[in-house]
Amino acid sequence: MRAPVYRGVILDMDGTLLDSMPIWHEIDVRFFEENGLDIPEGLSEQVSKMSMEEWANFFIREFDVCHNTPESVIRRIEEMAAEYYTERIPLKLHVPEFLDRLDAAGLPYGVATATYRSSATAAMQRLGILGRMQFLLTAEDIPGGKSTPAMYERAAALLGTDPAETLIVEDALHCVQMAVKCGFPVAAVHDACCPDEEWAEICRLTPLHGEDLHELASMLLH
Repeated sequence: MRAPVYRGVILDMDGTLLDSMPIWHEIDVRFFEENGLDIPEGLSEQVSKMSMEEWANFFIREFDVCHNTPESVIRRIEEMAAEYYTERIPLKLHVPEFLDRLDAAGLPYGVATATYRSSATAAMQRLGILGRMQFLLTAEDIPGGKSTPAMYERAAALLGTDPAETLIVEDALHCVQMAVKCGFPVAAVHDACCPDEEWAEICRLTPLHGEDLHELASMLLH
């Protein structure tokens, strides 16, 4: 290890392990069409930082769709997401290799994701990586998801490690910012859906960053 203080790893899922970020705009467009609305430009990027509950309340409040409840919005988006996660979304490049190298280094790891548990479970099981994880934490387990420190703190507790010795692997700026704020070391992997200005800020915040997991592994693991 380049940094022997690491004793465990918390992995993001969407954009880090799974090439799933493009499908969320498709889901947003479909959901708006079902409700007789045109999706505003840039909305998918805006809501990508929200938890499921925040997104549902935002939709009802901003678009005055009184026939929906937060529960019905969350349920419908989950149904749509399930179609993609169960059947279509692939792994990102070098995921099995990256996990193999974590195993070889004796580092336990698990997933912390803002995605629905049903979708995350279905995708990772289909792709053969679910059984390799020590845990799967979702926004359904932690109120507020990754918009609060609790998600990462719970994940570290499950690993039995302190924040300072728990590496977080992420691709999204708001998650990187939260992890750094909470005292976790972060390694960032690039995702094609990440705007250039956000990736530049991620690189500024994280000395460890790479274009893919192979590059990241070469920095972290020998």
